[in-house]
Amino acid sequence: MGPSARFSQDIHFTRSADGTRLAYAAHGAGYPLVRAAHWLTNIDLDWRTPMWRPWFDAIGRHFRFYRYDSRGCGLSDHEATEASLDVLVADLEAVVDAAKLERFALLGTSQGGAISIAYAVRHPERVSHLVLLGAFARGPLRRNPTPEGRASVEAEIKLIEVGWGQQNPAYLQLFTSLLFPNATPEQAHSFNDLQRMSCSPLQAARIVSSFSDIDASAFLSRVACPTLVLHTRGDMCAPFDEGLFLASSIPGARLIPLETRSHVPTPGEPSFDRVLEEVEAFIRPAGDAVDAFPSLTRREHQILAHIARGLDNAQIAAHLDLSEKTVRNHITAVFAKIGVENRGQAIVQAREAGLTDEPRR
Repeated sequence: MGPSARFSQDIHFTRSADGTRLAYAAHGAGYPLVRAAHWLTNIDLDWRTPMWRPWFDAIGRHFRFYRYDSRGCGLSDHEATEASLDVLVADLEAVVDAAKLERFALLGTSQGGAISIAYAVRHPERVSHLVLLGAFARGPLRRNPTPEGRASVEAEIKLIEVGWGQQNPAYLQLFTSLLFPNATPEQAHSFNDLQRMSCSPLQAARIVSSFSDIDASAFLSRVACPTLVLHTRGDMCAPFDEGLFLASSIPGARLIPLETRSHVPTPGEPSFDRVLEEVEAFIRPAGDAVDAFPSLTRREHQILAHIARGLDNAQIAAHLDLSEKTVRNHITAVFAKIGVENRGQAIVQAREAGLTDEPRR
């Protein structure tokens, strides 16, 4: 069975707090893993590229994987130009609310790292695990840049504005080579096309300008969930020092250096398999808790998890937007299915199974 036949994706739309239309997709099965938006995606086109599809197939075998197009990109609203950190976090909030995710692992890649870090601090009850891959909290203009560094960012922005509208692929290949120097010709060609078709040259330049100045460093010391930092030693877009900065600033974070020059490992590189193995092992405890109660529906799992966290019926009803009577009915069904007589016994079983998503020691 070929990779295109293995999974299909569901595409949905929602709106952010300011009314901007956002497109998001989901595929796979298992514990939910959400990827924060990063530069230049198109959830329809990247599903079919040899650069990203192997990632999606591999992740979908272990997780229910959610990803979305940033405002201005892909199937999301191309007219949206505001891209401050607060606005981008609001976009992530809108997507996970639309997907009805109560508790999930969060993946931040590139500037999606800053968005993920801020979201995890603002919503600690919802993020069970944080994975930062090739991520940065500070854009290049926030890392004490030299005059040459500032000039380089300005040149990149101008090159995008002027060059991306032309038919000459050399402009696009420049950025592909910086991001993925080890890409095969097929991978590079597909990413060139993806860049060109994700958004307009003017919008791409705006996005580069906004993430060059992004800064989520004030949130780092307040991240409370288990955090895994994977960063390539030869990254030419987010230097390895930025990975060190993340890992040393987030309490208890674990750093895994990757031996490649790619911003994110490309399919076929040894580091590609290493990332997948590490992420699966890191997040798996949360999924194990779901497997412990296979007879429960998704809603019943949510309610049992809230019981294990000490919430009463009124609080659970408010969290899940249900009536208290509906919550009581679900609890009766949960108790019958897991073979307990009261709330105390249910809490013991749920916590022993790790359903609260507390980090294991």
